[in-house]
Amino acid sequence: MKEFLECGKVVSTHGVHGEVKAEVWMDHPEEMTALKRVYLDGGKTPLTVKSARVHKNAVLLTLEGITTPEAGSALRQKVLFARREDIPLEKGQYFLQDLLGCEVRDADTGKLYGKLCDITETGANRVYHIRFADGKVRLAPDIPQVVLRLAPEEGVIEIRPLAGLFDDVTEDDYEV
Repeated sequence: MKEFLECGKVVSTHGVHGEVKAEVWMDHPEEMTALKRVYLDGGKTPLTVKSARVHKNAVLLTLEGITTPEAGSALRQKVLFARREDIPLEKGQYFLQDLLGCEVRDADTGKLYGKLCDITETGANRVYHIRFADGKVRLAPDIPQVVLRLAPEEGVIEIRPLAGLFDDVTEDDYEV
């Protein structure tokens, strides 16, 4: 599993002292305010967080060494990373990024549908994007009736598709 996880992106500067506004890719903006350090370049460049506060569903960060709007502006559109160990998870919780690339299998037969290639939020639930062997991406809702087991540590997601969900799939479309 990856040591550094994407947690947000710098979208603009805020004020005249180099503070930056970050779009948050974590479940709640408050989770980002708890970080003492964020990283750029996939984890290669550490930045110490001097202060952080939630502002309109984003987070305003004061970063050590970034003291002018110009310095803050140089970070615009940069992806922020956090160390996995710096984000506390309760037992049974996982990072969505850890699900990407997992094999999606039928919970009853073990048949391999494909691999999870993306996850979107709809407001009501998440939607899993599964790339089948034919290259097509098919969607499955992340609801208890469909997603029966998530095991990112094993690289597996087990689902039971609702009737009609994968009706266009032939035997040749499945992974072998």
